[in-house]
Amino acid sequence: MVTIEKIVDETPTVRTLFFSDEILSKVLPGQFAMVWIPGVNEIPMSVMISQENGKAAFTVRKHGLATTELFSKKVGDQIGIRGPYGNSFTIKQGKMLLVGGGTGLVPLIRLVTFLKKSDDVTIIIGAKTRAEVFFEGLAKKLLEGTSHKVIVVTEDGSYSEKGLVTDVMEKLLKSNRFDAIYTCGPEKMMYKVVQIASQNKSYVEASIERMMKCGIGICGSCCFGDVMACKDGTVFDGTSLLVNKEFGFTHRNKSGMIENY
Repeated sequence: MVTIEKIVDETPTVRTLFFSDEILSKVLPGQFAMVWIPGVNEIPMSVMISQENGKAAFTVRKHGLATTELFSKKVGDQIGIRGPYGNSFTIKQGKMLLVGGGTGLVPLIRLVTFLKKSDDVTIIIGAKTRAEVFFEGLAKKLLEGTSHKVIVVTEDGSYSEKGLVTDVMEKLLKSNRFDAIYTCGPEKMMYKVVQIASQNKSYVEASIERMMKCGIGICGSCCFGDVMACKDGTVFDGTSLLVNKEFGFTHRNKSGMIENY
């Protein structure tokens, strides 16, 4: 169990909960933890960075029962954590493109802290509206003193560029060659990112989200084609994703039934 020590409101529906934990403060980008909300449920969550030693965080969007309860926690409340689990992004060097949407930005922000100062990093941040944009300032702060771009895209055009992150990605690839592309966010978005990267013969990895109950490859809830998201992932490369018939099309609900996106 850990105690929530600080809460930062990112948007009206997204907040970050900070706590002390030496192990989770040092997780690799892409790894996750299982988070227990007492009396409610246990859910998988990417581990957000903290700029304080020995601390970590979870960034949660108020959506379902469990995430709404976690969102509603206050400073001094306790939650249970176990982990870290899963693999991590492969750290490349050179010119990098990070494409994220919503809370999928969490593992990408951690990835930024593992890149070299000599890397040239472009981050595309996607949101529906201006009110839902977050981590823009943090991304710029983390990349200070490096060659970088932070590009925000809103679907309604209320802030920065209008459209989808994949629209901007396609424009960038017309005049840029990236050594690696990393993505995390809604699966339909990631599917398009992986497709575009592969068409441009760029190395790409995506962090996949699936229903999880155990987090260690026993229950099978996160079955994803012939792999398990928790044990074999959550990070997969583009080559394996494009031959996975579920990627971008279907997922399993709480009862294990396959549903279309």
